[in-house]
Amino acid sequence: MPVSDAQKRATAKFEQEAYDKVLVRFPKGTKERIQATGNSMNGYIVKCVLENLEKLEKTYKNLDAL
Repeated sequence: MPVSDAQKRATAKFEQEAYDKVLVRFPKGTKERIQATGNSMNGYIVKCVLENLEKLEKTYKNLDAL
């Protein structure tokens, strides 16, 4: 069953309100390396960014406490 235009608009509106979109460019071959780990591109990138962001935030909080 095809998706209706109303559903497409509703999905686009939700994504615009709920997510930030960022264009990321990698050297050729990176996509294949990530997929070889069994992860999706999006899932791998999101996981790495969030993990590193948490580490940075903890570091800054520790520095602020000094």
